[in-house]
Amino acid sequence: MSDFPAIPEGWAYLDTAATAQKPRAVIDAIARGYGETYATVHRGVYQRSADMTLAFEAARRRTAAFINARSAEEIVFLRGATEAINLVAQSWGGTFLKAGDRILLSMLEHHSNIVPWQMAADRVGAVIDVAPLTADGRIDLDAVEAMLTERHKIVALAHVSNVLGSVLDARRAVDLAHRVGANILLDGCQSVPRMPVDVQALGCDFYVFSAHKLYGPTGIGVLWGRGDLLDAMPPMHGGGAMIDKVSFEGTTYAPPPARFEAGTPHVVGVLGLHAAIDYVDGIGLDAIHAHETALVRETREALQTLNSLRLFGPEDSAGIVSFAIEGVHPHDVGTILDESRVAIRAGHHCAQPLMSHLGVDATARASFGVYNGRQDVEAFVRGIERVTRIFG
Repeated sequence: MSDFPAIPEGWAYLDTAATAQKPRAVIDAIARGYGETYATVHRGVYQRSADMTLAFEAARRRTAAFINARSAEEIVFLRGATEAINLVAQSWGGTFLKAGDRILLSMLEHHSNIVPWQMAADRVGAVIDVAPLTADGRIDLDAVEAMLTERHKIVALAHVSNVLGSVLDARRAVDLAHRVGANILLDGCQSVPRMPVDVQALGCDFYVFSAHKLYGPTGIGVLWGRGDLLDAMPPMHGGGAMIDKVSFEGTTYAPPPARFEAGTPHVVGVLGLHAAIDYVDGIGLDAIHAHETALVRETREALQTLNSLRLFGPEDSAGIVSFAIEGVHPHDVGTILDESRVAIRAGHHCAQPLMSHLGVDATARASFGVYNGRQDVEAFVRGIERVTRIFG
């Protein structure tokens, strides 16, 4: 807990799936970036700018190594995973999708992995198919296998559900997509902070995640794409830094990743991402996954004793416990828990189609991070018991 100055003693922060608190190492890296070493990157010939450029590109290499990308040139820095998915949908989708093509999503996707594909489909006349879920809340890959055809050009799935914590069998999903000639994008926002990710072993074509869920700063996201796919994609934004040559007769573009990074980047945010990656690697993602899985198991076991409470998702969910209490709105659950100094999420979690599938308007969600321990589970369970007493 001492690593996380924003978590005071006695406060149980259980909203890591929304955004993770920041360790001192990340805060210090950001403070140094603005306070001691700040300069723009890529264009300055003076020493500090050159030094900052080296640090910025070192962060790109560190990010590539973190997910085992083939090269740093496959790493694109964007504002978040949302912008990363939009880039693929608009650039790759706008180039390669045509009328009659099909896009496969799943019932549990975050809005950020639904709406960009709807926009792309509307522009070109493509069709979206939705894979169902198994009884315990996993993407049904048997159904995916039956649904996929050669008309499917892109499959986009969450590696870990932000609501249910269910973990996709990503390697099988990739194999199924490739069997029909489709590319596959994996949304790694909830997986990258919780388990080791190796994009080469997975064999996927695109992978996206956000820094702020990885104990890093807001305003930075990562798109990893296969080099040949990035080479074939046009830029989404125009401006400085993404060009080769500009004239009023026409413009040529820089190769990836610069082609997709128009304007002055979030330099210090990238330094913060580097520090966050170093921090979680220092703990070990296998250790983080084991720790969070144990907390989930303990939480679910305690909640299963309450007859009025309904749990969602699989028993082995990754760091996330979603639930509903009969007769109590999730916002009321969150408010009462806050009075007990327990912070959880309540709402549709940017997954309204999933809420409809579950038959609820919203759920309450507790999600764990490296800073949580048994005392947080105990405080949470005491708070839930208080909720049930108040509402009878």
